[in-house]
Amino acid sequence: MAVVIVQGGFDPWQEIQGYQNTLDGMSGKFGATSVFVGTMRDFNAGDPVKGMTLEHYPGMSEKQLETIVAEAQQQWPVLDSLVMHRVGDILPNEPIVLVAVWASHRGDAFDACRYIMEALKSRAPFWKKERLGSEDGRWVGENTKGYKSV
Repeated sequence: MAVVIVQGGFDPWQEIQGYQNTLDGMSGKFGATSVFVGTMRDFNAGDPVKGMTLEHYPGMSEKQLETIVAEAQQQWPVLDSLVMHRVGDILPNEPIVLVAVWASHRGDAFDACRYIMEALKSRAPFWKKERLGSEDGRWVGENTKGYKSV
């Protein structure tokens, strides 16, 4: 299981492939990999957004993400997972977050991936400041709602 916070951009598809290549002894064990990639939108709350700065609390953010992953492992038979979250300055269409879950069966992979992502959005200590037009920007007080709450 890996939790990684990165300053700057990343390619989620290369990260998944690279991580999967390190899964020694897992060949033939997983039948499903569920992946969620979140990218920055160019709008929020009815306003155009030109960019965003994402801040976090080093140490605390990783610990909370590790707790969330451990909770998912207790609920589903997850073989491995990768959670990667970006901080710093972000532009529209750039990846912000990656959650990948490997499991023997698709249902477990889907459910654990969704759980991790929804818990991350509601509990992990990340703060977003959007850049709007000529304004200084605004802090995002609330995330958009997912399909089901955690």
